[in-house]
Amino acid sequence: MQKALVLLNMGGPNNTEEIELFLKNMFNDKNIITTKSDLLRKLIAFMIVKFRKKTAIQNYKDIGGKSPLSSNTEKLIEKLQKKDTNAFVTYAMRYTPPFSKDIIKKLKEKEIKEIFLMPLYPHYSTTTTKSSLEDFIEQLQKEGLSAKITSSERFYKEDDFNKAVINQIRDEIKDIDTKKYDLIFSAHSLPEKIIEKGDTYQKEIEEHVTILSDLLSRENIKFNQIHLAYQSKLGPIKWIGPSLEEKLKKISNKNVFIYPISFVLDNSETVQELHIEYDKIAKNSGYKNYKVFNCLNDNDDFVTFIHNYYIDNNY
Repeated sequence: MQKALVLLNMGGPNNTEEIELFLKNMFNDKNIITTKSDLLRKLIAFMIVKFRKKTAIQNYKDIGGKSPLSSNTEKLIEKLQKKDTNAFVTYAMRYTPPFSKDIIKKLKEKEIKEIFLMPLYPHYSTTTTKSSLEDFIEQLQKEGLSAKITSSERFYKEDDFNKAVINQIRDEIKDIDTKKYDLIFSAHSLPEKIIEKGDTYQKEIEEHVTILSDLLSRENIKFNQIHLAYQSKLGPIKWIGPSLEEKLKKISNKNVFIYPISFVLDNSETVQELHIEYDKIAKNSGYKNYKVFNCLNDNDDFVTFIHNYYIDNNY
């Protein structure tokens, strides 16, 4: 076995002790805090961690004291490994264990010669895809592992991926008259200044909403209206919008489904924010029904997509 499929993601605290590490690593990332001064970035990160830590700890306590991202990733890895016994399947996180450097040591021990890197972000962004790929390649060089590297940067246009999304939506709306519901595709927001510098994330999100809306129509899955909104805004700077909170307050129909379009694995932004924080906002705004779709997680269609995508791009 000389080939490896490595899934990349941001990571999330595996316990409350890792919350500070997660925040510190995230806000020291030059792709997140884009100032050219390393010293200024460290100062900004220090201030954010100082003021965010207490709230973050409580948020994670609300969902069991840890992010579900690692456990969801491990379930996905297990299914992928069973599907392909000719490759070593693993994952690396950007801000929490397992880090790239630790996974690369394993790849070195296994004498891996070819690596396919698949960031689990459907849409490209400097803050996610670029950051994860750069980190892995940098650690690869530090560890001195010589291997052929192939990577993916986006997969939101892939037919089999979008079929998996549509099938999942269909499975979760059984016996529900969706014509009475609005559907909001909710994406993680980004500061406007990052988009202004040429990041294609917002454009790709908007295009993906169009693709999925067309597919839903073709499959005769009808919602009252379909919207796009953005979640997870942080701090006083301008972020892309409209925000999910604003959108929920403006919609007149008080029956809504939320689909987390920028995530493929459930994490704190879906479990804590969408299921808890925005549920409160919806109730306070008079919603009769507020429902959140699960992410794909280890859905069999998604597993098949990743497997075939890897085979098509790496063999």
